[in-house]
Amino acid sequence: MRDVLPELMRWWEAGETVGVGTVVATFRSAPRPPGASMLVGPDDSAVGSVSGGCVEGAVYDLAQEVIASGEPVLHRYGVSDDDAFAVGLTCGGILDVWVEQVSRDTFPELAAVAADVEAGRPVALATVIEHPDPARLGTRLVVRPEAVVPEEVVPPTAPSRLWSDRATDAVTDDALGLLAQGANATLTYGPDGERRGEGMRVFVWAFAPKPRLLVFGAIDFAAAVARVGAFLGYDVTVCDARPVFATASRFPDADRVVVDWPHRYLAAEQAAGAVDGRTVVTVLTHDPKFDVPLLEVALRLPEVAYVGAMGSRRTHDDRMARLREAGLTDDELAGLSSPIGLDLGARTPEETAISIAAEFIAGRWGGSGLPLAERDGRIHG
Repeated sequence: MRDVLPELMRWWEAGETVGVGTVVATFRSAPRPPGASMLVGPDDSAVGSVSGGCVEGAVYDLAQEVIASGEPVLHRYGVSDDDAFAVGLTCGGILDVWVEQVSRDTFPELAAVAADVEAGRPVALATVIEHPDPARLGTRLVVRPEAVVPEEVVPPTAPSRLWSDRATDAVTDDALGLLAQGANATLTYGPDGERRGEGMRVFVWAFAPKPRLLVFGAIDFAAAVARVGAFLGYDVTVCDARPVFATASRFPDADRVVVDWPHRYLAAEQAAGAVDGRTVVTVLTHDPKFDVPLLEVALRLPEVAYVGAMGSRRTHDDRMARLREAGLTDDELAGLSSPIGLDLGARTPEETAISIAAEFIAGRWGGSGLPLAERDGRIHG
C-alpha cells in the first residue's frame, strides 16, 4: 500500500470512495508480494498493481462491485490452470486478494496512519479479512510500538481495539513482531483471537521505516551502489572522511552525504539506535586506514543484515590479517562478505553495484545466488 498511499490520501481527503485491492497471501510463483495494492478511483482510474499485470482486470471489476455494494471480498486467483489463464495469471502462482472500499467513513484513522508512514514512524495496520461472523470483516486495528491507536493522533471515532481483549492482545503482539521485521503477513487465529484456533485471518501491513544502506567510501562505485540502493527502497547514506569527494552533487541519489571518519560515524549511528537487523553496510574504500577501523565496528554490531567490503584478493588477505591483529575472532570475521558481491562478471561501476545488491538481496531473503534455470521449486519466495 505504501506506493499508492499518496493517491489514496488525495481521494480520501476529497471525501471520495476508493476501491482498494491488496495481495494478502501468495502461493508458488506469484509475481507480487503481500501488501501490494491497486486502487480503483472515483474517476474509474486504476493506480498500482497486485500482480504485475496478470489479474488487474479481474480485480478492477471486483473493486467496482465492492464500491457499489460496500461489502468487502476476499478472492483467490489462479486456483487452477484454467482459472489462471481466464484472468491472465499465466505465471502459475496463486494470489489471495482482499478488496474493500476506503473512505472517510469506512477508514477514519487513515490520515494518522499516512502521517506516520510519511514521517518514517513505525506503524502496523491489521485488518480482519476472514471471519465466521460477517460483521467482523474489515475490522481494523492500528498498532504502534508504544501503544495501540493513541487517542491524541486519531479521530475519536476510530476503534482503539477489536471486539475483545483476547483478540486485541493477540493481534497486537503479532503485529508488533512483524513491525520489528518490517514484514507483511496474514495471521490465523480462532474467531476470538485464540492462538491455536482457525476461522479468523488477519492481514498486517507493517509500515516500518526504510531499511538503511550505508555506503562508506566516496568513489565512483559508491555512486552506482547508492543509485541501486535508492531504487530498491533503501534509505541511503554515503560517508567519507574527505570533504572534497563526499559532496551531495556527486551522490544525487543518496538521502544524505556525511563527511566523517567512517568508523566514528558508524559507532555514533549504532549508539543512537539508527542501525538495526535490516541495515546493509558496504565498505568501498579499500584503504586500510579507513576500512580496518570501520570493519572493527561493523563486524561487532549486535544486529546488521550485511557487511561487505570491496577489494582484490590481495587486499582481502591483507585486510583479514589486519583485522585479526586488531583482535577480531573467526566468528566475527565470518560475518564479512569479501570480496564484495556475487560473481556476475561485472566490469563497470553499475554492473558492480548490481552484483553487490544481488548479494545482500540474496542474504535478506535466503536466496542461493544460482541461476533459476538450474533450480527446481518456487521462483518467487
